[in-house]
Amino acid sequence: MSVPKQPCSTTVDLLVIGSGTGLAAALSAHEAGLSVVVVEKSRWVGGSTARSGGAFWIPANPVLADEGSKDTRDRGARYLEAVVNGSAPEERWRAFLDHGSAAIEMLRRTTPMRFLWARGYSDYHPELPGGAAVGRSCECRPFDLKLLGPDRERLRPGLMAAPVPMPVTGADYKWLNLMVKTPLRAIPRIITRLVQGVGGLLLGREYAAGGQAIAAGLFAGVRNAGIPVWTETSLEGLVTEQDRVTGAELRHGDTTFTVRAERGVVLATGGFDHNLPLRHAHQHQGLKDWSLGADTNTGDGLPAAEKAGAATALMDQAWWFPAVAPSGKGSPRVLLAERSLPGSLMVDGTGRRFINESCDYMTFGQKVLDQARDGSLPTMWLVFDQKYRNSYVFAGSYFPRSPLPKSWFRSGVAHRADNPGDLAKSMGVDAGALRDTLSRFNQLAAAGVDEDFHRGDSAYDRYYGDPTVTPNPNLRPLSGTLYAVQVVLSDLGTCGGIQADGLGRALTADGDPIPGLYAIGNAAANAFGRTYPGAGATIGQGLVYGYITGRHAAGALSTPDRLTTR
Repeated sequence: MSVPKQPCSTTVDLLVIGSGTGLAAALSAHEAGLSVVVVEKSRWVGGSTARSGGAFWIPANPVLADEGSKDTRDRGARYLEAVVNGSAPEERWRAFLDHGSAAIEMLRRTTPMRFLWARGYSDYHPELPGGAAVGRSCECRPFDLKLLGPDRERLRPGLMAAPVPMPVTGADYKWLNLMVKTPLRAIPRIITRLVQGVGGLLLGREYAAGGQAIAAGLFAGVRNAGIPVWTETSLEGLVTEQDRVTGAELRHGDTTFTVRAERGVVLATGGFDHNLPLRHAHQHQGLKDWSLGADTNTGDGLPAAEKAGAATALMDQAWWFPAVAPSGKGSPRVLLAERSLPGSLMVDGTGRRFINESCDYMTFGQKVLDQARDGSLPTMWLVFDQKYRNSYVFAGSYFPRSPLPKSWFRSGVAHRADNPGDLAKSMGVDAGALRDTLSRFNQLAAAGVDEDFHRGDSAYDRYYGDPTVTPNPNLRPLSGTLYAVQVVLSDLGTCGGIQADGLGRALTADGDPIPGLYAIGNAAANAFGRTYPGAGATIGQGLVYGYITGRHAAGALSTPDRLTTR
């Protein structure tokens, strides 16, 4: 891969700023015949994509068809119409559907990646028209990071790593989490991934899965195409000529320089995940810097785009994600399956249940924010018993029966007691309320029907449940020794940003496209409005709009006189 010793002034057809799903825009434009340069603010390539679970959600895409799915574009359209429900312009999600399959075919041609369908990983709202309980989420098969050659060291590290070398896909995660309860399903997967991981190292390979795999696959495609990726290069501002964006001012170290872009600039700069003043202004004063997005995501594309005339939308939204409260100066630890598994429930600072614990994580965050009062966010606890602790992996790293970290107990993040009263006292919640809550929950769990919050009614709830527990895989009465672990509201990144149309073009407040300026990924307002349709919807729209913008900049997609932006 030919990269200058340091970035410098130059002229290209398309300039892509951001190296997450921005790499898809670079591949699309390059395949269509354009010269491209990618610039990245951090020392790493991959953005938040490299830290993600790595799934992509695209209805009726060719991976689904190849693996036997009967999904159709029409079903996808019915579902998105219902789930978006007017919270984003229709042209945005329809363009996503129209070009989804072409985007995946492009990635198959231009990268070494091969994909699989996470069959059974339900859409997040499968009960709505067009929803699919069997799911539409796909991901990259385990990928050899050694294919990056000397650029391997430039790949952004992942958020979570297995304690031993083994590439755990999202499809594997469900069953590995249930290794004690479903050994016949889990053990063969563990053996397969161990052989692949450890055996690969013996053969000089380094297999990774999830976000590491898809980011590495995109990076490998960019390397193979000879597209330069300039790291540690930040956006200072956009260059405009007669209302057209014609390039960008960039900074590398102490040097500021200009790259002229004849066909335009793609802002793939991520969200404003770690810009607390902006988050407090648009979201909630109680938020802390606990986002799981890349640490360099501070919304750099927003002021540059606004100065060029772009409008913003959905700035109050994020891909919310509940997580274990950090201990000391540590970071939050993600909670996914843990909230759905039987033998657990969640309570707030009053000791009472407040939510369907198993709902999708974006909806979870929205409901928590709806209950926020007086500038602070609700206190939240995940309560579970010893049987739960003996049965399931916790917070991605703590295997069944292994003790939770002592630092959690010392810091007050975790509590343990032999009865509800003592647990409540340790947590600092009302003992009577917690006893009543547990009594009520146990009655509902014994019957297998959550009359209060409907946990287990949705196919999505049940996906992360325990199939050995009947009649409801999400419900079991608690008994014996009890634990409480504090939960905070984190996120996978913000998803409000620059208003864009169905071609990825940045728009003014009047809905007019700004010539030469595109916005994709979390730099753009969510194509799905205030909703998360299914696992991988954030990466899915980033990949598809990367394809769209690259092709449009090359003149390979038509440009209507004006697109509606209601």
